[in-house]
Amino acid sequence: MYQNIYKIPANTKFIGKNHIYLPTCHSTNDIAAEISSKVAEGTVVITSHQSKGRGQRGNTWEAEAGANLTFSVIFTPSFLPANEQFYFNMAVALAITDAIASLIPKEGNKLTIKWSNDIYYGHSKLGGILIENTLEGMYLKSSVVGIGLNINQEKFSHPTATSIKNIIGQELRLDEVLEKILFFLEIRYLALKNGAYYSLKKDYMEQLYWYKELHLYKDRGDIVFEGTIIDVKESGRLVIDTKTGVRNFDFKEIIFYE
Repeated sequence: MYQNIYKIPANTKFIGKNHIYLPTCHSTNDIAAEISSKVAEGTVVITSHQSKGRGQRGNTWEAEAGANLTFSVIFTPSFLPANEQFYFNMAVALAITDAIASLIPKEGNKLTIKWSNDIYYGHSKLGGILIENTLEGMYLKSSVVGIGLNINQEKFSHPTATSIKNIIGQELRLDEVLEKILFFLEIRYLALKNGAYYSLKKDYMEQLYWYKELHLYKDRGDIVFEGTIIDVKESGRLVIDTKTGVRNFDFKEIIFYE
């Protein structure tokens, strides 16, 4: 039985005030992209079952129908230069961890953000974010933020996936979790709009998975190498210090070799 998650009294000024609920759909990001120019900023497209959800690198997103959150939010961050667009990713990822942190015990909190947009608890994946931007000149025109977050699902085909229920041992109401996410999304987004780049970057780096730790990676030439993450550029490129020098990687140029 699907939880009724389309009537959400979001405690926000604009994010989530307009909802489009679809019991099932192929991809909330695709639908949000189709209507982005016709609806207000902050509109949420949400479904109980997404048949063809997409993740980073073209991966599919596994989600048990009615047990998790799969939704997209439409933004118009026209104030943000295209070459600094990763600050928007930082704001979104931090909003998700802000919301999850409010639901789990503070002691032993192991929430991290795995570059570029995955949410981890320890070494297990809790959720993912897919941000698709359109540009106008040198600035962003619109952004569709797709979020998939494991809430009440208990079993996964992927051994490294987990859910909030598995962490805290109790089932959560999807509408209440969604309301928290929308609340923190607005806080982080308005901080970005007000130019809080430094604090967003600082918070993002503090939560970055494997930051300042020595680990193995694989580049697009299938060469495994050892390195330490030392930075993430405003463009989104990952900066790793290796034995042969500092290297920069784009989104599809490196794999965390776990």
